[in-house]
Amino acid sequence: MRLHELRLTAFGPFGTTQRIDFDDLSRAGLFLLHGPTGAGKTSVLDAVCYALYGSVPGARHSPQGANLRSDHADPGTVTEVSLDLTVAGRRLEVTRRPSWARPKKRGSGTTTEKAYSALRAHQDGAWKDLSRSHQEIGEEIGQLLGMSKEQFCQVVLLPQGDFARFLRADAETRGRLLGRLFDTGRFAAVEQRLAERRRAGEQAVRTADTELLALANQMVTAAGDAVESPLPELSPGDPGLGTALLGWAAVARSTALERLAHTECALTTAESALRAARSALDGAGERHRLQTRFARARERAAALAERTAEHRADLLRIESARRADTVAPARELRDEAETRRQRAAGAEAAARTAAGDPDTPVPLDADGLHTAARRAAEELGALESARRAERRAAELAGERDRWQREEAADRELLHDTTSWLDDWDTTRTALRDAIDTAQQGLARAEALAGRLESAEGRHAAALQRDLLAAAAVEAEQELRTAHTRANRARHDWLDLREQRLNGIAAELAATLTSGEPCGVCGATEHPHPARKGPGHVDRGAEEAAHTAYRQADAAHTAAGERCARIEGERAAATAAAGDAPVEGFADAVAALRTELATARRTAWGLHAAREALDRAEAEHARRVTAQQEAARRSASRAARREAWEREAATVEAELTEARGEALSVAARAEALQRRVDALHTAAEAARTAAEAARQLKEADARLSDAAYRAGFDTPDAAAAALLDGPAHRALQQRIDAWQQTEAEVRAVLTDAEALTAAGLPPVDLPAVEHAADRAEQRLRDAASRHAAAVRDREDLTRLSARITAAVRALGPRRAEHDRVARLASLTAGTSAANERRMRLESYVLAARLEQVAAAATARLARMSQGRYTLVHSDDRSGRGRSGLGLHVVDAWTGRARDTSTLSGGETFFASLALALGLADVVTDEAGGVRLDTLFIDEGFGSLDDQSLDEVLDVLDSLRERDRSVGIVSHVPDLRRRVHAQLEVVKGRGGSRVRQRAGGR
Repeated sequence: MRLHELRLTAFGPFGTTQRIDFDDLSRAGLFLLHGPTGAGKTSVLDAVCYALYGSVPGARHSPQGANLRSDHADPGTVTEVSLDLTVAGRRLEVTRRPSWARPKKRGSGTTTEKAYSALRAHQDGAWKDLSRSHQEIGEEIGQLLGMSKEQFCQVVLLPQGDFARFLRADAETRGRLLGRLFDTGRFAAVEQRLAERRRAGEQAVRTADTELLALANQMVTAAGDAVESPLPELSPGDPGLGTALLGWAAVARSTALERLAHTECALTTAESALRAARSALDGAGERHRLQTRFARARERAAALAERTAEHRADLLRIESARRADTVAPARELRDEAETRRQRAAGAEAAARTAAGDPDTPVPLDADGLHTAARRAAEELGALESARRAERRAAELAGERDRWQREEAADRELLHDTTSWLDDWDTTRTALRDAIDTAQQGLARAEALAGRLESAEGRHAAALQRDLLAAAAVEAEQELRTAHTRANRARHDWLDLREQRLNGIAAELAATLTSGEPCGVCGATEHPHPARKGPGHVDRGAEEAAHTAYRQADAAHTAAGERCARIEGERAAATAAAGDAPVEGFADAVAALRTELATARRTAWGLHAAREALDRAEAEHARRVTAQQEAARRSASRAARREAWEREAATVEAELTEARGEALSVAARAEALQRRVDALHTAAEAARTAAEAARQLKEADARLSDAAYRAGFDTPDAAAAALLDGPAHRALQQRIDAWQQTEAEVRAVLTDAEALTAAGLPPVDLPAVEHAADRAEQRLRDAASRHAAAVRDREDLTRLSARITAAVRALGPRRAEHDRVARLASLTAGTSAANERRMRLESYVLAARLEQVAAAATARLARMSQGRYTLVHSDDRSGRGRSGLGLHVVDAWTGRARDTSTLSGGETFFASLALALGLADVVTDEAGGVRLDTLFIDEGFGSLDDQSLDEVLDVLDSLRERDRSVGIVSHVPDLRRRVHAQLEVVKGRGGSRVRQRAGGR
């Protein structure tokens, strides 16, 4: 990855647009990024990170971009970062804008502008847009770099303070940092997964054991008193639970089989006794049935003898009814003929009444009625011409009514139109005057709006001027107070530092160990080590005082910037408003607003006045046209009226002759039509009545003949002998019942078995039934005990099979749980087989740390002139764990010691070497992404001249891999040694950058 150009606008301390040409700076291989404290050196690195990942490192990160926007930027300036870089052989440009509150384009207040991202690629000599999606751009950059934001900030923006803490950190802290850089979360996930599987397996084994015990308890319930041995006293999870339950189940099954054999013998004996009792009961029951049947047959024979005469009368009655049934069809035909004759006679009388005078029916036969109907139809046909004339008369009356309505409407239209046109000139003049007045109001409103805007601006500036005058006094007081505190804190810090330097010998003596060489003189004997005196100042007190001084100095700088900002804003407000009082501006603004409101109210009627004039002119044209059309219609009606009057007189004369005494021709025609229809109906009714009378005579003759042939003297005698359906069925049922009973009695009295049984003594049936009931009860008891034994045997066999299957299924599950438990303990470092108690993730990180130490040693040996070497140690530390130890080997003494014992300059050497080594290893881990641009942040102030030269030589050697390194520092000596420089200059209006390139 190589950076080409960075553009910042309204970002961090940079209020305006700044451009940084990394290509120009990188030509020398090594360049310096310097500037005073708080100028914005780190903000340049933040901008690079924000362009790539959409957020800044560490505590400065804000997803909403609230602290990314510059306080020095104009309200309308957009905050934007644009980075031009080459990565994985592709030239890209990333542009990002955080969300920010911009002024509204209309009205007052602000509105939130959404975050914006854009990615472009340089292809075929031109830039091509790739995406504007935050998510897509993040995924594309992440795939190309192969690093997360945390990895990028550790291997590209090398923070020396973080690596110094890494050297002094314990194994757990180192593990967290390395885990983020090398993404070993998958190994931690393996540990967690194995632990979860171990817990799940243990729970599954316990659950299976619980189910086994539940099945055993079901067997106890199923066996009842048949099994005397108790369950084994074991709990879920005990290893021998399955074997013990299998043995107990075998004993329970054997006991159940013995009980089943006993119940089978008892059941067989009870079945034999029941068969003998039922055989005796069947013989006694049959004899009792035959004796009872024979006695009842004798009683029924006596009852039949008493009803013999009644049976013979029923036979004669049913025979007479059968002969009468042959006469019934003829009687039904005669009754139907009578009904038709009566109905036809009634219809004839009604039709004759309708065809003539109701009081005197027409005394004509059917032919005479047809002749009268024909004459009435001929008279009706003669009225057809008159009916057409009557319809024409109605049409003429309608035309007359329509003309009268049209004449009335035209008279009203002419009157209204004439009145409106007489006032037209006055209306048009008034509308044009309203338009002229509104146009004058619009012109005055536009002029007053410009004057009001200028007056409001001066009024706001006067208000701001007065407010800033009070704020300036307060800011100057805060500046003086902050200056006093900063001077006091600086004197306190310098005094404590001098006191610590005076007692530094005692502090060094505290680290001496008998037999170990002195870090100053190298002696192994320490006869008179210095002692800390009263009031000794240690390093912590000095650092606390230094921190207090830096905080006080930062507060003083902030107070100065605030004072300058307020003074500048006050000067700008005074220049805009002058020295005039605020009240005068307020009165002028109020007066202008009143005039402007009046002018706008006048101007608001312009559009309405123009529309009213357009509508009035359209109405004028419409009314003139309507007046002309009404005149033409009146002339046309006068020409047609004379022809209408002649035709109406002719039609009325013809109708007067045709109506006669009727109200109208249609009424007379309707009366004639009704008479024609009534005569036709009467003729048909007369013909139908004559035919019905003839058919009735024929039916009477047939009925008399049928009665004679059936043996009856008259038809009425045959009718009297008839039986209706219910009576006939009741009589037949009595006859059939008597005959059936007589046959049944005869069959029983002549049966040989019945005769034999009647000669034997009576049977004691209750005693025989009681004996059979006792035998059946004994069988039921035996069957119940046998069924219970069978059910118990089946339940025990089924549950025993389930226990056997569960024990077999549990075996592989328990074996798998044992394997998983051993693996989980091994990866968690708690197993006895893991001698160093090293977790899986720590093991992987230890291998990475060993690679980092080897890569760092190559540069550390050069910077320390071959004295120091970094080595990885897997010795146990804290809580007996091991794997992430880091030692430094001193070639001068041949001893290895912990990295936390290094001095300030040595710590810088080691941390810089570690940072560069880590960058190489993480780069290889990320897929070999080439990192052509690196930044090193601070740490050079603790080096002497010789050490600084060694470090610069190491950094300069990075150019052999075509890398460029940016040093972020405010050490003055570096400005002489590094000629390519990027300076950040701060001022009241925000920071800016100055760039100078050159060879070293």
